[in-house]
Amino acid sequence: MCGIVGYIGDKNCVPILIEGLKRLEYRGYDSAGIAVVGREECRAIKTKGKVSELEKNVYSQNISANLGIGHTRWATHGEPSVTNAHPHSNKEQTLFIIHNGIIENYSTLKNNLINEGYTFVSETDTEVLAHLIDYYLKLKNNLFQAVRYALNEVEGTYGLAVIYKGEPDKIIAARKGSPLVIGIGKNENFIASDVNALIVHTSQVVYLEDGEIAEIYKDHFHAKTIHDEEIIKEIHKVDMNVDEITKGGYPHYMLKEIMEQPDSIFNSMRGRLLFEEGISKLGGLQGYEDRIVRSQRIIISACGTSWHAGLVGEYMLEEYAGIPVEVEYASEFRYRHPIIRPEDTVIFISQSGETADTLASLKEAKKKGALCLGICNVVGSSIARESNAGVYIHAGPEIGVASTKAFTSQLVVLSLITLLLARKKNLSLIEGQNIIREMQSLPEKVKKILESNDQIEKIAEEYMSCRNFLYLGRGYNFPVALEGALKLKEISYIHAEGYPAAEMKHGPIALIDENMPVVFIATKDAVYDKVISNIEEVKARKGRILAIVNEDDDYIEKLVDHVIRVPKTINMLQPILSVIPLQLLAYHVAVKRGLNVDQPRNLAKSVTVE
Repeated sequence: MCGIVGYIGDKNCVPILIEGLKRLEYRGYDSAGIAVVGREECRAIKTKGKVSELEKNVYSQNISANLGIGHTRWATHGEPSVTNAHPHSNKEQTLFIIHNGIIENYSTLKNNLINEGYTFVSETDTEVLAHLIDYYLKLKNNLFQAVRYALNEVEGTYGLAVIYKGEPDKIIAARKGSPLVIGIGKNENFIASDVNALIVHTSQVVYLEDGEIAEIYKDHFHAKTIHDEEIIKEIHKVDMNVDEITKGGYPHYMLKEIMEQPDSIFNSMRGRLLFEEGISKLGGLQGYEDRIVRSQRIIISACGTSWHAGLVGEYMLEEYAGIPVEVEYASEFRYRHPIIRPEDTVIFISQSGETADTLASLKEAKKKGALCLGICNVVGSSIARESNAGVYIHAGPEIGVASTKAFTSQLVVLSLITLLLARKKNLSLIEGQNIIREMQSLPEKVKKILESNDQIEKIAEEYMSCRNFLYLGRGYNFPVALEGALKLKEISYIHAEGYPAAEMKHGPIALIDENMPVVFIATKDAVYDKVISNIEEVKARKGRILAIVNEDDDYIEKLVDHVIRVPKTINMLQPILSVIPLQLLAYHVAVKRGLNVDQPRNLAKSVTVE
């Protein structure tokens, strides 16, 4: 959540900061601000609302400086306001700080500072950090050491940047539990919470790890731990271009990313399928395959959409690999003292690779000796670095807050892992080749589904005014029902719930009437006839029914109000196809309700606080 940018060099930092904040708008925010330090300028400018408002305010004042930091805030402590917006400062307005994360012991620190004579103007935990650093700055007369001493008193998470009028040649940056990356330029350096803000300027980056603090000048930097130990940091090359993070002519990132799925699905399996051997090849798991095959249990830990992908993975792995699987919400897993054994394999799924709860769960599982695998989209992300091994989904940058192409790519990677383990156990060559054949056909089948976009838009017109939805599916289609409901409520603000279809009669059936649309994922599988019975039950109660069905299904159409057809594939891959109409349905309902689907309220792309 929130966005951080910073610049030090020979250029005017203001346009760079504003541009960087615009590139981070997808992360979700409610206020924005910048602070600059220079020979003639030393101040912060903040606004409640959008970066565009900040931009007007800043440019109207003709500000110029070579050192600055910027922030987009998503409220945690204190309501959205100019006063609570970042950057925060000391009393003299000479030291400025921006911060992602939560300071858990801020109340104790605040009381101590009040006793030292400090006063506070905001409701935020971040202002406490500003005054605490100021306190040590007056004692140590050195910004780096002041930040280091302050952070040794902090409990919680932070990605932060600090600048100071008395030392106008540097930015101090530190990280614990909230991502921060340094961009390396020529006679200029940058910081950001996301590489998306940097790639227009440089492809050379340095990732800060938890407990590290960096002193960044325009032509060099050095890093230490917060315990003052020197660190040698490796410079990484980011393989991404600006075109990948633009809308490409689409009205919203979400629609662009839905339409990119033929390519993203192909990229997720490119070079990883060995048809002659009927098996997958995953370089990130080499040396660990036999260890995974011997696992007594696989645990999948994730949040949100990634958790839904994990549920599909559970069905796949148990059916084909014969290994018991448990799927856990990372936010619960990390706090409930889970029983984890060294012979367990734990898979952590996160699009961003920075999800705070998932990252904390990974660290806990590593402490207990389990083999930890990451499934991530962002190369070099924290989960990717912390895992023993893992697989990138290669979906390309996903800017839309409501995940779409990352979900289907996560399912592809889980399919690849399932195929690998199953072939190493008892899956036959012919069965393996059949799975590969079906996987290779997915991009073309997805293209065919996307041709139904206009039809789905018309259907959305009929449902846009509804206040509640029920999504139902069985087997592999149950997680699809959960994901479809999540997409609708995320971006259209319509209450929607996903259920196993058989559970409808255990409570939800009481809600069904002519005002309650019910979406059935009713593709032909072993429980198809059971789903037909559920449809009949809803129809008997005058429920409005939209069904996702296979292309050759002529029966369900007689029972329901609307059908959307998808090609048939094997059961384990069907969710990849079945979910796409639900993504489009959610998108079009939201747009027709006049909503900005790329910046839904109260949501951020990467949830890096608890």
